[in-house]
Amino acid sequence: MRDIRLEYVRLVHDTIDCLESGFRTKGRVSYPRIAGDPHEDKASRIREISSAVVRCSRCGLSQGRLHAVPGEGNVEADVIFIGEGPGSSEDRQGKPFVGRAGQLLTKMLAAIDLRREEVFITNVVKCRPPQNRTPLPEEIAHCFPYLERQIEIIDPLVICCLGGPAANTVLGSSVAVSRLRGTLHQYRPDSGRPGGLCIPVIVTYHPAAVLRFPEKYRRPVWNDLKLLRDYYRDIKTVR
Repeated sequence: MRDIRLEYVRLVHDTIDCLESGFRTKGRVSYPRIAGDPHEDKASRIREISSAVVRCSRCGLSQGRLHAVPGEGNVEADVIFIGEGPGSSEDRQGKPFVGRAGQLLTKMLAAIDLRREEVFITNVVKCRPPQNRTPLPEEIAHCFPYLERQIEIIDPLVICCLGGPAANTVLGSSVAVSRLRGTLHQYRPDSGRPGGLCIPVIVTYHPAAVLRFPEKYRRPVWNDLKLLRDYYRDIKTVR
């Protein structure tokens, strides 16, 4: 079934390429096969990562946390949502997106016929930055291997990045959300790594931004959610 998914993604990207450049600028994209043993227990492997996160003291964020927040959800999820980092509510409970932004995320999911129990939700950094500041590059560097491994194990059909830090970390870019949103991107670790993945990525604003500036961000986020909904429905159909 994953081969079907990759073929569909190839067609989508080739169509976009043809419309934009007639294949003159980008050429065809190479899509590596997804490696890994499908018989391994995903749940136990995700639990191992969560245990490692809880014990982690690689950076200074671990010193000020109440709880690490590894992430949670369906280990067989088709969609992974990735935010920036835990806030105060998440730090107290050890769960991702449980504060006001998390309540809005739950409503956003419901608007596109998804439930939290169906998806996997996590963050780029697993401990709360002081005063909810943006994670520092060195903090992200220490935490990103955990996120990479979660993505590799779950192997979703699509990733949705919530906010600039998440999008730029996953895509390895420094581009503003306003320029990244509205189209499909790709998450592909170095093709030389075992289990290298090619997964479509959709970028939108963080729910916290919608709460702060609803008139500015509500409509763009809704449009991004519709893009996610329609893409997911299409890929599920061919699957």
